[in-house]
Amino acid sequence: MYKKSLLPIAIALASQATITVADQQIEVQSVYSTRTFYGESAENAASEISKLTKGELSLNVYDPGELVPPMETLNSVSSGAVPAGWSSLGTFSDTIPMANAYGLLPFSPSAEIFFSWTFFGEGLDLIQNELDQYNVKVIPCAYVPQEAGGWFNKKIESVDDFNGLSIRIVGAGSRVYEKLGATPQLLPSNEVYLSLERGRIDAVEFSVPQVDNAMGLSEIADYYYFPGWHSGPTWLAYYINQSVWDDLSEQQQTAVNTACMANIQKDINTLVPMQDDVLAEIESGDTEVLRFPDEVLTELHNVWLEVVEEEKQRNPGFATAYESLMDHASKYERWNELQAMPDILNK
Repeated sequence: MYKKSLLPIAIALASQATITVADQQIEVQSVYSTRTFYGESAENAASEISKLTKGELSLNVYDPGELVPPMETLNSVSSGAVPAGWSSLGTFSDTIPMANAYGLLPFSPSAEIFFSWTFFGEGLDLIQNELDQYNVKVIPCAYVPQEAGGWFNKKIESVDDFNGLSIRIVGAGSRVYEKLGATPQLLPSNEVYLSLERGRIDAVEFSVPQVDNAMGLSEIADYYYFPGWHSGPTWLAYYINQSVWDDLSEQQQTAVNTACMANIQKDINTLVPMQDDVLAEIESGDTEVLRFPDEVLTELHNVWLEVVEEEKQRNPGFATAYESLMDHASKYERWNELQAMPDILNK
């Protein structure tokens, strides 16, 4: 687990961070391979930052493990051992329970609501206040659609089928599976394929079809389930050591924020349509694409209602973020009711 006691190390390593910024080169440890759109999106944003600053600021993105192990990214950015990281908040949910409200929320509001809450509501301020304790600046910089439900080598016909399964999963959904008798496993992306292939785990939730298929999961799983009830839409972000961020000029900081907002919009425009061809490719092979039965989803939701109350009691930070998000979502209810079309038009 990441420790807040690591913060004093930042002082000892301040000279390293300062040298990096003086060269206008910021090394970024990505938690995701740059061969997937997760990692590629970090490179795309970095390219735009370089253009906006006319080459005066470069963010150099490294694949998992090239600078530090993926699960040590937050610690390393906090201490100044590396200047920046690239990840979803979910990677750090064991350290920062509030992160479970940021895209790792089972039965989450829509992307429209989540991103509105992030930038127009309290979302970004709340998580930044939490990360201030770690000496880390967060810059949301990419859109990730709602994930798939996961890859299984066992057909799921009732919640009893989860009992005894070892499942790779991050976020609060892991506690739902745990209550149903499964054993959640938190694994970095570079260990997922081998763990499923060699039977160390029985199922995997990871991402959307484009990423999952690039990892080769369709080669080793019999069933690919939807919907991704356990994890709503979210963003990936640069996590930058606060001292490194503070040493950037105002113009450079503006360039980073501007490039990241443009990168999010680009992802929103392109990512969901791109999944259609990938799904067709998966279905042309041996993997069967299925929906969880409605009865299973209903029971998962019932268990989630228990978990969310427990989580709110256990983690005040999560409770604050969750209530804020739900309050923001309520502002859409009247609008959506008035704008709803008859069911016949939706068929």
